[in-house]
Amino acid sequence: MIGSCVTVSLVPEARGGPFVFWDDLEAACGAAGQLGFDAIEIFPSNPRAIDPERTRKLLADCGLRLGAMGTGAGWLLHHLTLTAADASARSQARDFVGAVIDAAGALGAPAIIGSMQGRWQAETSRPEAIKLLGESLAPLAEQAARYGVPLLYEPLNRYETNLVNRLADGVDFLRSLPTKNVRLLADLFHMNIEEADLAASLVEAGAMVGHIHFVDSNRRPAGYGHLDFAPIGRALRDSGYQGLVSAEAYSYPDPLTAATRTIEAYRKYIVG
Repeated sequence: MIGSCVTVSLVPEARGGPFVFWDDLEAACGAAGQLGFDAIEIFPSNPRAIDPERTRKLLADCGLRLGAMGTGAGWLLHHLTLTAADASARSQARDFVGAVIDAAGALGAPAIIGSMQGRWQAETSRPEAIKLLGESLAPLAEQAARYGVPLLYEPLNRYETNLVNRLADGVDFLRSLPTKNVRLLADLFHMNIEEADLAASLVEAGAMVGHIHFVDSNRRPAGYGHLDFAPIGRALRDSGYQGLVSAEAYSYPDPLTAATRTIEAYRKYIVG
């Protein structure tokens, strides 16, 4: 069965970004559990600050599991990317991602590579940047495999990266890697910008999709934009998707309403 998930940011510098809950993990888990979510997705500023035993108990008490953990604070706080021209900077980026993989993996969840993929600029061509990204993802994916979870790679829209923007291009990129332990994160907001047909793109990507960011066209929660979620839900069910749909959405008009609208849309369109 496709599971439901909601995001919480623990990064004060990210305030105003696309996360439903903010700052207080215990309160976020309590609200998510009461609303009937299956999992929570954490965006930490420092992965080493996530106490695995305390977090495991908190999740269990609220009837949740950890759905995924984001690495974006590596870019937001430290401007680290896996495609930086400087080898030392790339090494620091890999170390940061590796720490997130360990923190998430200890709780049975994958890490997400989104903004930390970076972009190609004057110092490197696009083929060289793609090569650098692949060289970073391969060992990180094998690190994730030790926890029995994949590494999640997220194609972003053209305004956020010039590397991989569409799911089909992401599939081609992942197939070029020496590891088979990377899956795509399909974010409906980015897809609304880049894909001609969201449902068809999800079906085409098929088993390569490992996580969904469930959000409307304007990055508000499902139902506050113009996406038609019925064909998206059918596409996920028809393709045999068994992962999570996670609300990486603005807390509009407020966190509790955003979470409530998300779980209602999940039950209506995704569960079917």
